[in-house]
Amino acid sequence: MANELPRAMPLTAHGHSRPVTHLHFSHLVDETDSYLISACKDNNPMLRDGITGDWIGTFIGHKGAVWSSRLSSDGALAATGSADFTARIWDPSSGECLHVLNHNHIVKSVAFPIQMKPQFLATGGQEKKLRVFDLSLGQVGSGLTDTEPRQPSNHLQGMEIGAGVHTASIKSVVWNVDYNIITTAAEDKTIRWWDLRAQRMIQSFTTDRDVMSCELSTNMAGDPNPAVLSVATGNACYFFNSNRPGELMKRVNFDYEIASVAINPMAGRFVTGGHKDFWVRVYDYETEKELDVQKGHHGPVWTMAFAPDGKVLASGSEDGTVKLWKHCQGPHGLWP
Repeated sequence: MANELPRAMPLTAHGHSRPVTHLHFSHLVDETDSYLISACKDNNPMLRDGITGDWIGTFIGHKGAVWSSRLSSDGALAATGSADFTARIWDPSSGECLHVLNHNHIVKSVAFPIQMKPQFLATGGQEKKLRVFDLSLGQVGSGLTDTEPRQPSNHLQGMEIGAGVHTASIKSVVWNVDYNIITTAAEDKTIRWWDLRAQRMIQSFTTDRDVMSCELSTNMAGDPNPAVLSVATGNACYFFNSNRPGELMKRVNFDYEIASVAINPMAGRFVTGGHKDFWVRVYDYETEKELDVQKGHHGPVWTMAFAPDGKVLASGSEDGTVKLWKHCQGPHGLWP
């Protein structure tokens, strides 16, 4: 694998008016295309083209900052979690809201199982509860006329997993490739792995600093390649084996503060988003050598995600922009 990275200007996806809090790609919806969803404190999550960042549509309905956004593996469903005490399920093709999942406090994270047309959603937030909702139980009402949007269901009650275990707000929820395992990262500096069959915690890991981001390296249903859970905390990041709950593969320390981390296992690279210098740094996973510094943001880089083919890196910042960085050789998308 060559260490040289292409020198190309990033594509800037405008549209948001406040800090971008979370980004997430679908898997490939055909041989080359994918979708990207962005969450923002402006209340309006947006759907974008995964290669160019071009705006496709805005999901309208939240009444508070949106902290988390996810796409199902096949791009057939979108989910968002908000400060308005709801999580919402959306139809990306129409922009319609299908379900409103009511909570008693801010929803900080949402996660689908990595499946085609998933029927469940996990949520976590300032309730300090991990909940799992069965979406198949929600009946989406029809509009008064054929041209009016359908009425979303709003009566679903999530099942709490591990009642009383979380002692602090849940910052991130990740559904692993193994359908039976969910990971949570909470503001008590603890990462927990949950077995849905037993409905209990099976592993935990405590970090030195507050967890800033926690993400899985794949959104491919039935991915045969090993998935990696990457966690950013203060001036270090952790990489866990997704196939073995709680197994730490590597910790990397830095002399600067990081706000986010993402990994592309197939390319052997990971990236960090700066908390105070606002830069995106690229590293070789094995040697931990810094390969490149990508500059352009004007605020902390809160979230990053690789496209499913690894050719594009998306970053979201306090500056209200989403940037797409080329991570491949040769022409790709809008890059010559």
